[in-house]
Amino acid sequence: MQWNSLVTQLFGPYHGMRAAGDFLQGEVIFDGEPITVIGTIHHAPIGVELALAQARVVLDTIAQHAGRPILLLIDTQGQQLRRRDELLGINRAMAHLGTAIDLARRRGHRVIGLVYDQALSGGFITSGLIADACYALPEAEIRVMRIPAMARVTKLPEDKLRLLSQSNPVFAPGVQNYVAMGGVRSVWQGDLKGALRDALASSPSQDLRAQDGAQRGGRRLAADVIERVLLAD
Repeated sequence: MQWNSLVTQLFGPYHGMRAAGDFLQGEVIFDGEPITVIGTIHHAPIGVELALAQARVVLDTIAQHAGRPILLLIDTQGQQLRRRDELLGINRAMAHLGTAIDLARRRGHRVIGLVYDQALSGGFITSGLIADACYALPEAEIRVMRIPAMARVTKLPEDKLRLLSQSNPVFAPGVQNYVAMGGVRSVWQGDLKGALRDALASSPSQDLRAQDGAQRGGRRLAADVIERVLLAD
């Protein structure tokens, strides 16, 4: 889905959102209350500038608008694979974005992520996966990496990984697999405005992804391991 069609469905034709390059931002009124919206478009690669621009808006919201909800609209191909960004410290810039979102949550801002097109690797990890809850549209594409790339990293044959992906969501791309693992809370269909309203009202402020993954059968051990580590402390 194109970003302008999405925000029109969510906030009406006079939404006030604006795009600058691959960066999308705006302050919208939803059910009579203001919301800060930031996001990316054009399958954006997240480089230093884009990570810092998003973090700046999050930090400004924390400083100037206590408790205001933040909506993250996600369409990214992952981190920018460029030597310039590596030399400038892309790892630290993306970590800064993630910690800014985490700070917003700790300061009482409801943070909602929505994958409306594409979400890959680090660009997704430092945005939607750090939100209070992340949702997706049914036509969205979510993955950490393609199976051929996974085979090169793990040194496992592609055929074996494809076989594993049929029974284990951890090895498979796709929205429904991320729902099964708990990374995506649910898929929004039909009334997107109503779905956002429900998310703002009922998304948990605690991290329940491991528990959701265990209940849905997508991550069978994570919740148990976490519980054992906490008890060991």
